[in-house]
Amino acid sequence: MKRKIAGLLSACTMLTFGAGSALADYDLRILHTNDVHDRVESVTKYNNSCSAEDETEGKCFGGYARLATAIRDNRAMGGNVLVLDGGDQFQGSLYYSTYKGKLTAELMAMAGYDAMTIGNHEFDDGPDVLAAFIKTSKIPVLSANVKPLGGSGLEGFIKPDTIVEVGGEKIGLIGITTEETPDISSPGDHVSITDSEMALRYSVARLRLKGINKIIVMSHSGSYKDFELAKTVSGIDVIVGGHDNQLFSNTNEKADYPYPVVETAPDGKPVLVVQAYAYSRYLGALEVTFDDDGVAKAWSGEPITLDASIKPAEDVLAKIAEVSGAVDAIRTVEVGSFTTAADGSRESCRAMECAMGSLIADAMLWKAGEGYQIAIQNGGGIRASIDEGTVTMGEVLTVLPFQNALATFKLTGADVVASLEHGVSMVSEGKGQFPQVSGLKFDLDLNAPVGSRISNVMVDEGGTFVPIDPAKTYGVVSNDFMRNGGDGYALFRDNATDVYDFGPNLEQAVAEYIGMNSPMIPATHDRIMMK
Repeated sequence: MKRKIAGLLSACTMLTFGAGSALADYDLRILHTNDVHDRVESVTKYNNSCSAEDETEGKCFGGYARLATAIRDNRAMGGNVLVLDGGDQFQGSLYYSTYKGKLTAELMAMAGYDAMTIGNHEFDDGPDVLAAFIKTSKIPVLSANVKPLGGSGLEGFIKPDTIVEVGGEKIGLIGITTEETPDISSPGDHVSITDSEMALRYSVARLRLKGINKIIVMSHSGSYKDFELAKTVSGIDVIVGGHDNQLFSNTNEKADYPYPVVETAPDGKPVLVVQAYAYSRYLGALEVTFDDDGVAKAWSGEPITLDASIKPAEDVLAKIAEVSGAVDAIRTVEVGSFTTAADGSRESCRAMECAMGSLIADAMLWKAGEGYQIAIQNGGGIRASIDEGTVTMGEVLTVLPFQNALATFKLTGADVVASLEHGVSMVSEGKGQFPQVSGLKFDLDLNAPVGSRISNVMVDEGGTFVPIDPAKTYGVVSNDFMRNGGDGYALFRDNATDVYDFGPNLEQAVAEYIGMNSPMIPATHDRIMMK
């Protein structure tokens, strides 16, 4: 689906801006991104950094320079334009690891964003880093259900909602953040993540009392939650979503949902829900006509594919070049090579054994050494694939951007099985807890009831797989995020013994493992047999 920006309006068949509208109608173009994950530079089809050669050959997508061009070209078309982000600008590239959001704030300003909500990854380095970002940011950073407490460093910095004026009309903007944040990120003990529906109802009511009849929610909650909120909370017109990285499209055969999904609120009014995948590969573009009462009466649109047809903005390229030196020094180091691509895609690693997951788990087990038999890595911690050929440290860090440490501990066989059951319990929702493993294998039936999907769990004992012993204590290696209960692995936190959370960094262990075994053939190994 290659879309030229200039062709966007001609493709919108449901409405024609400026013609045929009643006098009181109001037309708005909502441009939106979500889950950019600091893909400052353009990306490959595997969502890691694109080389200069591939860029020259037209094989690259996205990046902030291309995103800026698309936004600017849309604004140049005239009309009322609002540029929003559904959260998770942070985490996912060496630029974030190096600049911790400072560069992100600058690039968002250059691109022309109007507002964003807070995603779970905005808390990955704790409240202080988020606070510094908000202080630097030139746009409202909103979340109605993030409640900073005393001592968080965020007091007074996070607004639940705001009012912006576009083309003489006032529009209410609300942000909400996934309630899973304490389990999957690091907001700390001084930040409360409250019920999103109740927080949303309160903000909607407050904006309505101020006379605002057009309300847009930026929701980092996942599409499944957005659909629910659209059907249960009256007063919302549009939800710009994020979190589960879904592509909404009417033309792309791989789309997860149509663009937009139209739900009906309790008051009978339409609610338009959109999302635009992730990693800066698309710019969502939703055209809406509102009547005099602020009700959406017509709509159309389609995400713009940010491919080689869109020329990157020179000023943004210059800014990136200015700060790239520190990043280049790390990412260009060669660590080994692959004879075939290693699949680390979200679709694979959160639902089944994936080649990248098996490789990472193998590296973990190798690094843990004698006394450890089982490795478990969460699929959501795997953020990219790597194509065949030379593997650089930059690519490894793109796959594993969180700077997790290896964590070793002891756990009973019964707790291992229960943890695996937890890991596979929410595959249909695309949750990141799915277990990629080494040193064990099991059968998985996703059609079985939750709690009974795992069977035939076998552990490698001296080169032979034997049934796991529920009463036996096993040496387990994971990452420190999971060991401390991340992604809901409560048994790793509560029942583990002989705990050590301060091993070498996971990405370094993986880089060393690749180097030792190169040229390497990434593959799956029938560790998770789907029934």
